[in-house]
Amino acid sequence: MSMDSAANDAAESTSLPAVRNYYPCSHCSKRFAYRCGLRNHMNIHTGKFMCSECGKCCHSGNDLARHMRSHSGEKPFECPVCSKRFAESCERVKHSRIHTGEKPYKCTMCDKAFSRSSHRNDHMRIHTGYKPYKCPMCDKSFCQSGSLYSHKRHMHSNKRP
Repeated sequence: MSMDSAANDAAESTSLPAVRNYYPCSHCSKRFAYRCGLRNHMNIHTGKFMCSECGKCCHSGNDLARHMRSHSGEKPFECPVCSKRFAESCERVKHSRIHTGEKPYKCTMCDKAFSRSSHRNDHMRIHTGYKPYKCPMCDKSFCQSGSLYSHKRHMHSNKRP
């Protein structure tokens, strides 16, 4: 997901506060806080930026170019340290933290820090007690998907490590 579409998705909501004038899509139930968000969204309905390979419609030309790399396998972004290549520049930036040791995402409840925001968000479940990963075979729940996977492998299958 691109930064543009992430911003649009963040601005779109079905539970928007009543204090703003929101822009509804005339084709679906989505609403947008900003006119530019609606304009980008409409490109999906009109097919302005449609993939010639699979028919997926994108918000913008940049999103379409990024999507096309999924078909071509092109990886134009190279790590200057180890030469690993990436289809998206943001993935190269995340990867570069392996080399620098940078951990910009801090836990607000303890001293842990993380190189990726998603890792910090997963960690926060330890503090909140939120366990969204439920075992379909018993009543146990887990805060990490890997813990559910291990549980199912150890408790509900014949496979052992």
